[in-house]
Amino acid sequence: MKTTDISHHLTDAVLMAYSAGTLPEAFSLVVACHVSLCPQCRGTLEGLDAMGGAVLEQASTAPLSEGALAATLAKITNAPQETPAKPRAKSSFPVPLQDYVGGGLESVKWRRVGGGVKQAILPTDKTASARLLFIPAGTAVPDHSHNGLEMTLVLEGAFSDEIDRFARGDVEFGDEELTHTPIAEVGADCICLAATDAPLKFKGIIPRLLQPIIGI
Repeated sequence: MKTTDISHHLTDAVLMAYSAGTLPEAFSLVVACHVSLCPQCRGTLEGLDAMGGAVLEQASTAPLSEGALAATLAKITNAPQETPAKPRAKSSFPVPLQDYVGGGLESVKWRRVGGGVKQAILPTDKTASARLLFIPAGTAVPDHSHNGLEMTLVLEGAFSDEIDRFARGDVEFGDEELTHTPIAEVGADCICLAATDAPLKFKGIIPRLLQPIIGI
């Protein structure tokens, strides 16, 4: 899979939470996709996983109940046989995302939200939401701030805002202190994967009126 030079990475705190399994599913999806594109963060995560494994090896063990081994072996023996996975078609989407949309870009079920912008809400648990965003080249997302945390990973194209420029593989973190107006670069449509744990705070009256409908 083609990658680019990545300038905006995940924080150590986020990678530690992902390694420990404490992130909401939506944010875990963003992390998994970024790590699949970013050798730097993938290396950090591997180190954290190894550290966690070493800690578990030194932890005290609990005694097994009588018959636990036999019960486990029986479950393995009686488990249904898995159907061999079909070969994956080439896609610009990271493998973790392909599992959610059932393929690549052509499999996404977009819903228009206005101004040419489209979104597709992904099936995750209710602790946070994940969605794909399609922003036409040169189009701005209405200016907004945040009620909680937003993590946005660029999958195709690029966008710029008051903070910096974000291209394929880059992750932007948004919180209560960030107000911005992301604008897709001219020349290529921008596709992003975004996870949020609270609704955005739009400044404009029209986006605020539409917010209950589009669910962002």
